[in-house]
Amino acid sequence: MTHKIQSKSSFLAGLLMAALLTACSGPAEAPRPLPQPPKVAGQVYLAADSPKKAYIKTARLSLSQHPLLEPLAGKITYNESLTSRISSSVSGRVTGKPVALGTPVQAGSVLLELDSPDVANAEADFAKAQADLMFANHAFNRQQELYAGKAVSRKELEQAQDDLSRASSEVRRAQDRLKNLHIAAGQSDGHFALRATVPGIVVERNVTPGTEVRPDLDAPLFVVSDIKSLTVLMEVFEINIGKIKLGQRLSITVPAYPDERFPATVQYISQVLDENTRTVQVRCDLPNPDGRLLSGMYANITVESGPDNKAVMIPLTAVFTEGNADYVFVALDENHYQQRPVKIGLRLKDTAVIAQGLQPGELLVTEGALMLRAEEELETDGGNP
Repeated sequence: MTHKIQSKSSFLAGLLMAALLTACSGPAEAPRPLPQPPKVAGQVYLAADSPKKAYIKTARLSLSQHPLLEPLAGKITYNESLTSRISSSVSGRVTGKPVALGTPVQAGSVLLELDSPDVANAEADFAKAQADLMFANHAFNRQQELYAGKAVSRKELEQAQDDLSRASSEVRRAQDRLKNLHIAAGQSDGHFALRATVPGIVVERNVTPGTEVRPDLDAPLFVVSDIKSLTVLMEVFEINIGKIKLGQRLSITVPAYPDERFPATVQYISQVLDENTRTVQVRCDLPNPDGRLLSGMYANITVESGPDNKAVMIPLTAVFTEGNADYVFVALDENHYQQRPVKIGLRLKDTAVIAQGLQPGELLVTEGALMLRAEEELETDGGNP
């Protein structure tokens, strides 16, 4: 009996010991949580493996030449200093084939020929004036001989001298008319050659073979221009005219070549303000060495700052607005972002010129700023799990 009681006590003691050991060992220890960075207003921390980082893009900031105004609309035209609109100074019928469009010509090149009654009359007037001069000269010489022999009076000699002077004047008048028409003094066929006055390309032609032409036609017969140099016309509002200077550089884009920029230079600023539109017309030289730009094209014009006037420019996707202020996020390191207020000097279609708040070399969040702002609110409110 005593043996059974001892065995039972030993069994109970073993169970008690096992229970105590089990209670002491307990469940396996959970891993300690990693220390969290301090929560600072305006700053966001993302975990290294956060899926949100895939939506964030950054770019290193640098200084660049920036526009002074929003892009202006303009129109490309011929350079008037290198363009000639040529009409006929006489009436007549076109003979032969006029010069074709696109033909390169030099100053003095023949563009068309006319069979002209006006030219025939001018040639006849010159021939008659020459004949009258010859007769007046003979008459004067005869009167001089007679006067020397006292066969005529001095009055008759003076009359012959006056006739000679008038005949000489008439010859000069008829000769000047031929010169103005670029007709040789000995020509007598009634033909007239219309010539180019400047070198360039025939860009317009309003005449065909056999056409009757007159000096009073509204449209010129030919337009010749040097298309290697064009002009851009733009209208600038009076409030902005102080930002435009002679010799200032511009950047031109056209719908035909949207990815290319063409340089231009301010050549003339009008001294007259259009009171209806409150604008001033500005003419700009536009080099066109390859001839791809055409007169009549519409242009988008960017007025650039001087070479030493540079600023930080950022995409508008990086900017978000709260109240009356603009903000961006700057990446301080791979996982650490800081909200930054900025002052925008000029807001364009896709970019903004920064006047204050960012420095070259900083890493700007160009995409994902709104997501970081939402994350900042979660952290600030303590709602981040």
